Amino acid sequence: MSGVGVERRPDLREELWGRTVVVKFGGNAMVDGALLEAFARDVLELRDAGLLPVVVHGGGPQISAMLDRLGLEVRFEAGMRVTTPETMDVVRMVLTGRIQRELVGVLNAHGPFAVGLSGEDARLLTAVRRPASVDGRLVDIGLVGDVVAVSPETVRAMLDEGLVPVVSPVARGADGQVYNVNADLAASALAVALGADRLVVLTDVDGLYADWPHGTEVIERLTAAELGTLLPGLASGMVPKMEGCLRAVRGGVGRAQVLDGRLPHAVLHGLFSADARGTTIVPDEPSGVPAHREARA
Repeated sequence: MSGVGVERRPDLREELWGRTVVVKFGGNAMVDGALLEAFARDVLELRDAGLLPVVVHGGGPQISAMLDRLGLEVRFEAGMRVTTPETMDVVRMVLTGRIQRELVGVLNAHGPFAVGLSGEDARLLTAVRRPASVDGRLVDIGLVGDVVAVSPETVRAMLDEGLVPVVSPVARGADGQVYNVNADLAASALAVALGADRLVVLTDVDGLYADWPHGTEVIERLTAAELGTLLPGLASGMVPKMEGCLRAVRGGVGRAQVLDGRLPHAVLHGLFSADARGTTIVPDEPSGVPAHREARA
């Protein structure tokens, strides 16, 4: 597939040839037909360009809508959905039974390449119950898991066959319990296990703001150390995304990018354009020179 109108730097295209790129897909692009189609074209263009794309999808708005339809409570603590056993049943149904199927279908409209996986399949993701706190107070967020082990062999085999894995962030624990895993953190763990060159996180904002909520100036670049300093003071909705980026870069991923998924072809622009917008997280610089001296929470 080709012809997407993105001005690209050839050196970046060549630099990423044969490299694994994990993309976390979520937000408005999942419910906007035109953005969903643009995303599918981006993913398959990455494949055609010689990259190895892996998609991890979220589904927060769709889960909330289904819970509301069923009359079940929707509640968040520390930026995470409180997941009761009843909620977990809905999470599995919506993520793996509906959203994954729709995304695989859109991708496969352009060729028989996408294959759906749950984090439960082939023990791809193993999780433990995630603790959470608000203002130093421990809170119970239920069956929310944190990934502690990844078995990436199945995903690697798919990539070797030229396929595009599409992963739902549901994981089973060693205790047999099934957990709801934040998609940003699942994508991060998978990127580390695959030795990915890039982690791309699509969201519904321009990037990480330097002085939110007082301003909308976007921090274009941060080192891991700088992000680690900022993380405790970030707004709750941005915490899992930035925590995932930080874990990825500290785990060996070349860089992590938070991009505005409301923009058509955000993935191609982010990876291949010289003037890509958003926030990029890079490993700490040995020289000790900060990437952004004035970053503020």
